[in-house]
Amino acid sequence: MTHSSPNIRPLIRQLDESTANRIAAGEVVERPASAVKELVENALDAGATRIDIAIAGGGKRLIRVSDDGCGMAPDDLPLALARHATSKIDGSDLLDIRSFGFRGEALPSLGAVARLSITSRAAGADAARITVEGGRIGPVRPAAGNRGTVVELRDLFFATPARLRFLRGDRAETQAIAEVVRRLSMAEPSVAFTLTDEDAARILFRADTEQGDLFDALSARIGRVMGREFIENAIPIDAERDGLRLTGLAALPTYSRGAAVAQHLYVNGRPVRDKLLTGALRAGYFDVLPAGRHPAAVLFVDCDPQGVDVNVHPAKAEVRFREPDAARGLVVASLRHALAGAGHRASTTGGAATLAAFRPEPRPSPAATLAAYQAQAPLTPLPDAAAGFAEAPTPWPQSAPVFPAAARVEPAAPPTEAPLGAARAQLHENWIIAQTADGIVIVDQHAAHERLVYERLKTQAAAARIPSQALLIPEIVELGDGAERLLSMAAELDRLGLVIEAFGPGCVVVREIPAALGRLDAAALLRDIADDLADAGASDRLQGRLDAVLSSMACHGSVRSGRSLNADEMNALLREMERTPRSGQCNHGRPTWVELKLADIERLFGRKD
Repeated sequence: MTHSSPNIRPLIRQLDESTANRIAAGEVVERPASAVKELVENALDAGATRIDIAIAGGGKRLIRVSDDGCGMAPDDLPLALARHATSKIDGSDLLDIRSFGFRGEALPSLGAVARLSITSRAAGADAARITVEGGRIGPVRPAAGNRGTVVELRDLFFATPARLRFLRGDRAETQAIAEVVRRLSMAEPSVAFTLTDEDAARILFRADTEQGDLFDALSARIGRVMGREFIENAIPIDAERDGLRLTGLAALPTYSRGAAVAQHLYVNGRPVRDKLLTGALRAGYFDVLPAGRHPAAVLFVDCDPQGVDVNVHPAKAEVRFREPDAARGLVVASLRHALAGAGHRASTTGGAATLAAFRPEPRPSPAATLAAYQAQAPLTPLPDAAAGFAEAPTPWPQSAPVFPAAARVEPAAPPTEAPLGAARAQLHENWIIAQTADGIVIVDQHAAHERLVYERLKTQAAAARIPSQALLIPEIVELGDGAERLLSMAAELDRLGLVIEAFGPGCVVVREIPAALGRLDAAALLRDIADDLADAGASDRLQGRLDAVLSSMACHGSVRSGRSLNADEMNALLREMERTPRSGQCNHGRPTWVELKLADIERLFGRKD
């Protein structure tokens, strides 16, 4: 970076409109997917019921968005290309935003860096077309077209070629565009979407208008985008508090992902990537997911537009809540309540993976079968059947058990209509086999009982203050600005056994620590909690440390692998699993049981097609 000499006063210049538009384009349009997002949002604001998107070259050569919305009159077209011209707001209240767009920057920014044409027709008016190339606007001309608007964008960033070097390959850009269209389509189930790649002449994504009431239509659209497996393993969310409403679907913990790619968050129908909501989603799955796994969810937060500021980022991807604690609390509490209400449910993917492990051998050809028989034939000829055996065959030892690896259960078991069925056997002193009305359930007895004991310990700990131990020498920790944030939640920390007090500007003193944690680096813990508060407005770090101790206690106090259980003990374990929240996964997030349907088992043995 160069700096002018201190003896030379730099001149302040007014940038020309073309340069200002190119700078604005860098903020609004980062890549082809950003352009698609802006154009599709304009179509939704126009009341479109069908939106067709066509791309070529990953959106770098062509983006065409056609809609059947209200359209524009010929006189509106030049104004649509002017900066900060919009029909969405009148400028009187920037907190009362009820549309996707409101800045009036997208079209002029796109026209500044690409070749843009707009063909539009409003009801009762003639169709017209206007073009702009690198910021140079052409005249309005008559055109042919149906009601609605067609925006065609060619040669994106041709006017700023340096930006092209920062774009990824066609395939990556196409995938980013498809993700944008999918995210927007989930918020608008009453609108039909198609995305076509003209290079490959194929439809990349299609979603027809969904029927039914709002929630049914929303679930159907989410299923179309996220897949049937997500719907089968998701829990409906519907909660309301403090003027905020949360709806959507959240997947079971055992249906987790290796990355946060299946998390879709919306505020008043607008797709957002908000740290507050992302942190709340993570906190909602706290204690049920293993390290490195991420929840899958599609959640919609709706509130009065006055309660959220969407004018935070040029791309409108971030929001700021007037009451952030209320928004976070609603998400966390709703998710935890829903996951607890799911009880013993585990994802269906466990059963599918189990079935996949049972790979039947391919049926050999007749020639291979004959060769196998010949290879297994004895070297000496068998005695003649009429002559009989020279010696009587050795009888099977009567003392040998028929099923040496299984502890058999007598038929006096509970009925199989229970959700987890009736215990029928214990294999290898760890796996309980239960019969259900339409299949079998395999239970990991140690993992299941570990979760049951853990939940019992957590309930007991929540009913009373966590025991603490006083430090012989109180520890003083310097936190700077974080000290005040930490002291604001001193009462909550005290309930968890951590007693802190103010100790001068930017400092706190630690008087007591949770007894269960033993030796503790209090300074490091407080700094981590302060960082969490600064980043997400809340922290579960201390609770996590305590839960880890309870989890360890539960592991040592639960039924161990290798212990034989009788029928009553196994059935008692199954019944308690059905009553206990989150018993479908162990303390480490793994499933505690899998189910195999009878129809799938019969198919394995070729008894069903």
